[in-house]
Amino acid sequence: MDEPLAISLFSGTDDKLQAAAVLTAGAAAVGRPVHIFLQYWGLDAFRANGAPRERLLAPEAGPEGLAAVEALATAGQASWHDTLAQAKEIGEVDIQACSLSMDLLRLGPDDLDPLVDGVEGVTAFWLAASEGQVLFI
Repeated sequence: MDEPLAISLFSGTDDKLQAAAVLTAGAAAVGRPVHIFLQYWGLDAFRANGAPRERLLAPEAGPEGLAAVEALATAGQASWHDTLAQAKEIGEVDIQACSLSMDLLRLGPDDLDPLVDGVEGVTAFWLAASEGQVLFI
């Protein structure tokens, strides 16, 4: 499978970060290259040395969704961060920060988690996406 999977990761909620991580790991496991473009609040979740933060979910999850996610974490489900790290170990996964979002959040390259491979603009994202599938999360 040569077609890349390109993910524009806009959301910084744990449920959407986990969804992106699971899709990335699955694609990497079957040999599909993945290119993740971190924008806005998705990028904000990838700050270096970030202090543990409150588990945030999309509003539609409600209290029941939060309880279910916390139960999975207690049962040993890997975090979205660990799942992305594993995906990078098993396949071709490239994670890039959006240069515009870097400016908006006043971040420099040293402010980013080591999982982030670099900084690029939207044109580079579309070139990397090529003819592959694009997901917006």
